[in-house]
Amino acid sequence: MRRATFLATILIVAVVAPVASAGAVEDVSTNGPSTVQQTCSFPVTETDATGTEVTVEGEPQRIVTLSPSAAQTMWEIGGKSKVVGVTKYATYLDGAEAKTNVSGSGMTTVVAEKVVSLKPDLVLAPNVVPDQTVKQLRSAGLTVYKFEEAKSLDDVYAKTNLTGRLTGECGGASETVAWMQDRVSTVREAVKGEDNPRVLYTMGGGYTAGEGTFINQIIETAGGENVAAEAGIQGYKKISNEVVVERNPQWILTPTGIEIPDAYGSTAAVKNNQAVTLDTNYVNQPAPRVVYPITKLAKTFHSEAYQQANVTTTTTSSTGSDGTTTDTTTATTESTGQPGFGPGVAAAAAAAVALLARRE
Repeated sequence: MRRATFLATILIVAVVAPVASAGAVEDVSTNGPSTVQQTCSFPVTETDATGTEVTVEGEPQRIVTLSPSAAQTMWEIGGKSKVVGVTKYATYLDGAEAKTNVSGSGMTTVVAEKVVSLKPDLVLAPNVVPDQTVKQLRSAGLTVYKFEEAKSLDDVYAKTNLTGRLTGECGGASETVAWMQDRVSTVREAVKGEDNPRVLYTMGGGYTAGEGTFINQIIETAGGENVAAEAGIQGYKKISNEVVVERNPQWILTPTGIEIPDAYGSTAAVKNNQAVTLDTNYVNQPAPRVVYPITKLAKTFHSEAYQQANVTTTTTSSTGSDGTTTDTTTATTESTGQPGFGPGVAAAAAAAVALLARRE
């Protein structure tokens, strides 16, 4: 999918009024991440999406994030205190309102002068930031790293570790990735061999997420079958009401603030009241908290299998006064938790362009 073309197209059809607020973190069962010790070393040099070798000479203490996913990643890996500037769609993060907002009036624009005024040691830019903006910031003497688009969970793992290396938060990044992989592994084990329900993700304005999208992988990882991909839709495109009714999804997923069209009334999902609302800030951002919608969907589609996958069996032995040994086996569900680097969208009249603007 070519994002610029898509955004230009849906700007014609979408009326956007995004609202962000501190969203609650969804319930995710986990044993917690494995402790992984990793020390960053500087200088570090990495080639970014512009083909430029970017060198970070020393551990950055002042960082500006030009995307909500980069900000979310910094929060999760333990680098929140280093961030001095964020964009408007990152305001759902706890404490982000205290950071300088560097966004411009457009969906994905930033004000270069605001960024420069913060005197950052490092600027983290998403793939949707124009190369011209990156060049402008570099001309002002700033170190800017532009990320490639993340299209898969493996991309998110790699992006998280890369962010850790660039910002001096290698240990936190490794721990976060280990936690993510553990949760995703549990989900995959739970849904293996299960019947996959037919699922549609509707973004508003008739748009959906098809093959080759990050959201499609979320659906498939959680044990669902994306009817848009099945219908041959590639990327983020419109799907007709007729195709939706024909494919007859059993579940309909929506981001926060999007209503299910009346035209879908004859589908099994609507008839059986099987709809799931996903936090926009998690499902549309390729960042660590994508684990939450994946887990929520797996628990929804395959509740019994997921519960079994999260049961830990423990055997303990005790010796009585007569010298006999008794083994006791107990089954417990794993405790709720997350890496612990920071606590987790009010309903918004949002459309597809706003959702994609938040994605990076």
